[in-house]
Amino acid sequence: MQRALELAAQVPARGPNPRVGCVLLDADGATVAEGLHRGAGTPHAEVEALRRATESRGPGAARGATAVVTLEPCNHHGRTGPCVDALLAAGVARVVHAQHDPNPAASGGAARLRAAGVEVVGGVLDDEARALNATWTRALELGRPLVTWKVASTLDGRSAAADGTSRWITGRAARHDVHRLRAGADAVVVGTGTALADDPDLTVRHAPLTGQQPDRVVVGLRDLPASSRLARAAAAGEAVLHLRTHDPHEVLDLLWFREHRHVLLEGGPALAAAFWRAGLVDDVVAYVAPVLLGVGAAAVADLGIGTIADAARLDLLDVAVLPRDSDDPTDTPTVRLALRPRKER
Repeated sequence: MQRALELAAQVPARGPNPRVGCVLLDADGATVAEGLHRGAGTPHAEVEALRRATESRGPGAARGATAVVTLEPCNHHGRTGPCVDALLAAGVARVVHAQHDPNPAASGGAARLRAAGVEVVGGVLDDEARALNATWTRALELGRPLVTWKVASTLDGRSAAADGTSRWITGRAARHDVHRLRAGADAVVVGTGTALADDPDLTVRHAPLTGQQPDRVVVGLRDLPASSRLARAAAAGEAVLHLRTHDPHEVLDLLWFREHRHVLLEGGPALAAAFWRAGLVDDVVAYVAPVLLGVGAAAVADLGIGTIADAARLDLLDVAVLPRDSDDPTDTPTVRLALRPRKER
């Protein structure tokens, strides 16, 4: 199983499908073949391992074998057929899997294999397998995209100065770290206020990117100027969506339909507050700079909280200091906080 997890980890953690690895063993415990799922539309790990077994040892190579796989074999028709069908057709005698499939459309593979007389052992290294697909698993359990809210502010909670200027509150290292967050998301979401005020690109430029750029999504009723970066990108056929709504649930429903499993919510204050009030913020990454403004736009708008007893509280998961660029005296060190809203909220 550890080897199957190593295979699965070779694939980036992004997109609508989980990372899955499979190892086929013969009756003596020797490896017959290995496989991994490389992304949407490609053969699943079990099918890839079975194909390689046939190529290396000929037809019937997997008959009586044990399939060790990091996720319960799927039992549905998607872009590819059910892995259960492939395992049964190959004559696999035993299946050992780690994580149970949280996808209601694909689950039931273990039960079907047992009904066909295949020995099934589940839950082996389950925690490790869930950690490998943590975001995907949480999204499937929620039935909607996982939402990470990125917020950058001064020490006194301001996201912009009184004159509206906001570049640059945080330091260069923090801004580059945001690109790392974007690279791991399926969509980057801002409100029309941020799009109009900052004219952002919302692309990944300062971090490695596997595959295509995340969808860029603008939420709100106001039009964007044709000369804006996002409007020009949309006119050029790039993946830019303008969702003319103020309803966060509607936004996530549409992005889920587009098979997005992880959304990075970048702003601004009103949109962040709307997602928070709707209970749709799952993780928070906060960049706090040692800067004071005193006045200016708040990092988040009204949350409807009138007393300290009702304060929204978060659990602190991680703290990191992103240092100042020593070659730039104007640069700013930044503290990055990884947080998660408490469940009782």
